[in-house]
Amino acid sequence: MNVDNRYNRQIILPEIGEKGQQKLAESKVLVIGAGGLGVAIMPYLAGAGVGEIGIVDHDVIEISNLQRQVIYKTDAIGKSKAKEAKAMISDLNPLVKVKAISEKLSGKNALSLFEKYDIIVDATDNIAIKYLINDACLVTCKPMVYGSIFRFQGQVSVFNYQKGPTYRCLYPDENLDVLNCEEAGVLGVSVGIIGMFQANEVLKMILGIGEVLSGKILVYNTLNNEQQKYDFEKSEFKSVDREVFEEKYNKCVIEEVSFDSVLDEINNDEVLFLDVRNIDESPKISLENQIQIPLMNLEIEIEKLDKNKKIYVFCQSGIRSKIAVELLQKHQFKNIKSIAGGALAMKNILKEEINL
Repeated sequence: MNVDNRYNRQIILPEIGEKGQQKLAESKVLVIGAGGLGVAIMPYLAGAGVGEIGIVDHDVIEISNLQRQVIYKTDAIGKSKAKEAKAMISDLNPLVKVKAISEKLSGKNALSLFEKYDIIVDATDNIAIKYLINDACLVTCKPMVYGSIFRFQGQVSVFNYQKGPTYRCLYPDENLDVLNCEEAGVLGVSVGIIGMFQANEVLKMILGIGEVLSGKILVYNTLNNEQQKYDFEKSEFKSVDREVFEEKYNKCVIEEVSFDSVLDEINNDEVLFLDVRNIDESPKISLENQIQIPLMNLEIEIEKLDKNKKIYVFCQSGIRSKIAVELLQKHQFKNIKSIAGGALAMKNILKEEINL
């Protein structure tokens, strides 16, 4: 296989050349998330000749993913995203080494994973995980390429690049009550555009060309094609070292259960189902032993909950419920679990029960 022929169109660029192509071949990039952003990022990194790509995603492909996660085929529904993405990259460019990591990123595996790569790419839609990625990058001294989408607007930045500003400099407060794309909606091309912006930042850093979005955030609106760049500075905050990281992210174990496994407890007086969604969110779930407290109000209304009861927490899709579990654990609640898939999964199971 003639490597020069494969990469000829970029090697002839004076900013890249043979030396630049060698830099790409020697680089290692870890992509966290093989969803909408990830599937836009990975093909361009692989096509450019990045030497090694790691893919972290514990999720499986669902039919609703195909609207924006366009590397997956219909017959891949139910299969591992990480493994299917690896197969795609290998088909596109067999010269690239690919590692599929079908695990959920956590405080237990983040540091050991990050240490093996040069650049970490945040392709998630989970605010809590973004803080985890940021903090793990600080401990391991890795740059974080950030991307996010809210409906028709996307953001891109690079954090911790050459000890520059971090995610916490831009967003110091952990406002975790934010809808993800499953809850807020998203147009597929929006994640594609932002993902390619992220891939561009990765390639610029590897090649040492252009201006990296460090200390700057690019905001792009797909409806009117307007974009703005805003500067932000490094702020003073308590540094994150390995000990602080492990204390923060490894002290709480959040257990998930499927709703069908706890169906026989929906009328149990010793059990409480806690809905942490906002009041106006649908689908509506109505159980005999249920209470609704939006996540943003949970801490101030915590006295409404009985610590002696077994509590199952749910939100829309199973993300905010984990944040609620962690918060309640900090307040000494012991017997508390998150319902996987949230209200969306619960509604389907309840419909099946009614139709039996």
